[in-house]
Amino acid sequence: MADSASETISIQASLERVWEIATDVAAYPSWAHDVKSVDIKTTDDQGRPIDVEFRAAALGRTTHYTLRYDYSSAPNKLSWSMVSGDIQRSIDGAYSLASMGDGSTEVRYDLSIELAVPLPGFVKRRAERRILNAVHGMKTLAEG
Repeated sequence: MADSASETISIQASLERVWEIATDVAAYPSWAHDVKSVDIKTTDDQGRPIDVEFRAAALGRTTHYTLRYDYSSAPNKLSWSMVSGDIQRSIDGAYSLASMGDGSTEVRYDLSIELAVPLPGFVKRRAERRILNAVHGMKTLAEG
C-alpha cells in the first residue's frame, strides 16, 4: 500500500517564477538536497523533460528511479509518475500552483510512494519530512 503526504506553502513569487523552478528539473539538485543527480532521458516537442532518471539519497543509501512528467494542466499543475525504480513500487506526485493575487503563489506538493520493502512507521515519518522539505528549497530559491 502506498503512503501519501502533502505540504502546502505560500511562496512570495509569481506563479510563472514558481512554474519555471518546478519545471527546471535539471536544476533540482541545487535546491532539493536529497536529489544527487538528474539525467533527462526524453523531452517533449517544447523541450520539456518527460522521462527523467534521478539518483537520490534515501534511508541511508542511494536510490535510482525514473519519473514521467505530465504537463497537461500547465501552468497550474506539474504531475509525475514512476516508470521504474530500485526500492520503490510506485511514485506519484504533483506540484499544484495557485496565484494568490498579491504576487504570491500557493504551492501544494502531493506525493504518494509505495516501497518494495515495508519500513517501520518512525522511519517512514522521518523520510516523509525530508521529502516534503524539498518544497521549502523551492521557496528559498524563488524568494531569493
